[in-house]
Amino acid sequence: MRGMTDRPARWTRATVYPDMWADPADDPRDNGAGPEGEPATLAHFLANYRTTLRMKCEDLDPEQLAGRSVPPSTMSLLGLIRHLAEVERDWRNWITEGDPLPKLYGDGDADFDAAVAEQAVVDAAYADLEREQAATDAVVAGHPDLGERVGRERIAVRELQVHRIEEYARHCGHADLLRECVDGRVGQ
Repeated sequence: MRGMTDRPARWTRATVYPDMWADPADDPRDNGAGPEGEPATLAHFLANYRTTLRMKCEDLDPEQLAGRSVPPSTMSLLGLIRHLAEVERDWRNWITEGDPLPKLYGDGDADFDAAVAEQAVVDAAYADLEREQAATDAVVAGHPDLGERVGRERIAVRELQVHRIEEYARHCGHADLLRECVDGRVGQ
């Protein structure tokens, strides 16, 4: 990351709305008619936040992705990808009955601490995130009743889905600031 006196210039690719990440016609998130019903709405918002996180990480090399924010924080864009893979696994553990799956990256802040600037680490992080998202989505899909309480935690499916959206939304806010520190790119 750059020091306070070596800040990158702020910029955006958007030409229609300068506070946007991309012009509406170029935005991969679905901005059309909203989904019908609560399960579809929750899935839609989760998918949009997942896409937003990926957009904030696009076009960056391993060093940029692994760049830390401000000391003493260990947060980085790569760390966020790894963290969200870890929490997807944790959420799956909440809603299943069997023995919990082990942590992906170890205890403590290993998801952030070991987010180093190596292409193999970046590739593995994206693969872990995709795998864990798909696995958690598959378990959730098996419980269409949003009020059903599932797993050892007896958490309602609705509560889990809202918590997932909240976690991605919060970390997309972090990703906004991290990306701006990396190269100055701004936008929602």
